[in-house]
Amino acid sequence: MARIVVIGAGLGAMAAAARLAVAGHTVTVYEKTSTYGGAVGRFERDGFGFDTGPGLLHLPAVYRDLFVKTGKEPLEECVSLTQVDPAARHVFADGTRVDLPNASRAGTAAALDAALGAGAGERWGDFMVRAREAWDRTRRPLLEEPQPADLTPLGREPYPALKAGLLRRPTTTLAQVGARELRHPRLAALLDSYAWSYGFDPATAPAAAAVLPYMEQTFGSWYVGGGLRALADAVYERCRQRRVEFVFDTPVEHVVEKDGRAAGVRLAGGETVEADHVVSGAPVPALYRDHVVEGERGDDRPHHQVNGTGRVTVCLALRGPREADAVHRTVVHAEGGRPTVTVLRPDDPALRPDGAYESVTVTATVRTDPGQDWEPFADRMVEAAFPDRMVEAAGRAVPDLAERLLWRHVRTPEDVRRDTGAAEVPGPALAGAGGRLLPAANRSPLPGLYFAGGWSHPGGGLAHAGMSGALVAGLIVEGADFRGSQ
Repeated sequence: MARIVVIGAGLGAMAAAARLAVAGHTVTVYEKTSTYGGAVGRFERDGFGFDTGPGLLHLPAVYRDLFVKTGKEPLEECVSLTQVDPAARHVFADGTRVDLPNASRAGTAAALDAALGAGAGERWGDFMVRAREAWDRTRRPLLEEPQPADLTPLGREPYPALKAGLLRRPTTTLAQVGARELRHPRLAALLDSYAWSYGFDPATAPAAAAVLPYMEQTFGSWYVGGGLRALADAVYERCRQRRVEFVFDTPVEHVVEKDGRAAGVRLAGGETVEADHVVSGAPVPALYRDHVVEGERGDDRPHHQVNGTGRVTVCLALRGPREADAVHRTVVHAEGGRPTVTVLRPDDPALRPDGAYESVTVTATVRTDPGQDWEPFADRMVEAAFPDRMVEAAGRAVPDLAERLLWRHVRTPEDVRRDTGAAEVPGPALAGAGGRLLPAANRSPLPGLYFAGGWSHPGGGLAHAGMSGALVAGLIVEGADFRGSQ
């Protein structure tokens, strides 16, 4: 069996490691930090706990499959999974509120009609039908199969154009979908919020981004007891059970090449570790930027999808218990100078000192230019009191927030860069837009080197990162015969 080195201990990399170990390979993971999980982090202080990465799990079937394929205990025996209902409460700028149920198309239509007026639910439902068509056209090639060599078909827009007489009116961006087809400012804002939550600007994201709300509203939103960090714990333990070796606080400086293929890695201390295959879970742009991997191999696409957005997170420690009618997730839409924020309020004893306190996480997606220096950007956010405006907006979701606040902790994109190697948010792969939102292929231009995690196919998000691990394992184990997940 082969010797395999894995760079980084993010969820995608660990998913690949566990599957490869089950296949009989010898797998060693080198992680530059002192822990595992990558972007799925945890901040703890004074008995309060906060997820610093994703707060909810979508498409849990990806991790159910991982646990079925790598051991006897299924996912639900390793973590507690609970559907979040309502899936989200939306608080709009004019004060309108609507609670959207989890994975119920009829319930969503009824809630929108009640909050926004008769016909709103039908318009949203018609949009979801078209979104499903885009999903059906792209699900296999963008989620379940290796990225094809010819990307031209994926560069075409899969979202169906509306007919107008004998002509078909093309739809270019997601914002245009909202303005033209939903015909209601609150519905358009609802659609925009899904794009922002994945790091996409709806003004530039292709219409194919309609698959994002379709995916959430069809497959549901799930909370992992103890926070999403508990999922990282479970995947790490599964790797250990399968005899994957982890070496922490050990950066990889370079992928060693021999006879035209990856032959191992050179560690920061100068040691060279030989391998038959190398799997990298590190952000692909950082690998090329830092010359861990050399790029003169004919791959002239940018390395690779960079949305030009980062995420700011404010962890709030509150005195007093959450109110009886509190919901897990609230999206507070922009008003005046306030940002659109997502407020997560898990009713989880593991994340608070006791029932007299509450942990709340507030996040916002912020624009920036790809590749810019993030430290000045972080300074500008502090100078502009951006976290203050986030907390002010969150006050529309959390009663008496200002009076209850004990302390807060702010994480900027620069903090994310220090922890993961990239400050930007990697989004899931999207068709259309000429292919500019397609991440790096799992099989790199250098034979023997593979990419896993959110910066490689099929892109960012927990489910997509986990799927990247399945695809990489399939490519190594089955080789050229691998056609994708079944």
